[in-house]
Amino acid sequence: MPMDQNALKRAAARAALDELVDGAIVGVGSGSTVDLFVDELAGQRARVAGAVSSSERSSRRLREAGIEVLDLNEVLAAGRSVPVYVDGADEIDGALRMIKGGGGALTREKIVAAACERFVCIVDASKCVERLGRFPLPVEVIPMARELVAARLRATGGRPTLREGFVTDNGNLILDVAGLDLVDPVAFEAEVDQWPGVVTVGLFARSGADVVIIASPQGIERRTARSSTG
Repeated sequence: MPMDQNALKRAAARAALDELVDGAIVGVGSGSTVDLFVDELAGQRARVAGAVSSSERSSRRLREAGIEVLDLNEVLAAGRSVPVYVDGADEIDGALRMIKGGGGALTREKIVAAACERFVCIVDASKCVERLGRFPLPVEVIPMARELVAARLRATGGRPTLREGFVTDNGNLILDVAGLDLVDPVAFEAEVDQWPGVVTVGLFARSGADVVIIASPQGIERRTARSSTG
């Protein structure tokens, strides 16, 4: 019987347990696949010394699983390391560059990812693309800059729409940008991140994943940045 998408997500989440460093703190992203990773981690919670989390949603789920949620600032101030960060993606290309932020946690995801030594991305095969941009690109903006940033995004050829009824954990807004042709996602990320009022753009291209675990009906595939092209 063919595996449905949820079963594939769970398979990727389960495979990510092999990437953990026993006795260490783990970085945890957010989203539906990460929810399943936390569920799987709950059965092996003694392996980790706690977690740093990229969203209030993930923090709640971790606590419900009996895993201590640690403050990232306190962890870093104490000189402690976080060897592995596990998160999903809305799209990922052959060079392990990603679009993230479908759940609106892109800023905190980028912060936690930067604080960890290795980014392990878990996806089902439907998230793999040749070129980023099919999934609308989330951009977190300070509320007063919404129209300023939207105008600049339209000037790049994008079609930004406000994510109605949504406020990020940081108290900001999300513009979802369709119609982008991301030929050079690294350059686009660098440009948009400098615009006044932009908190974060949901491109993880300058710093992509180190490992991607892809679940398909044929099984689990692991790719690294060194073994991938694109």
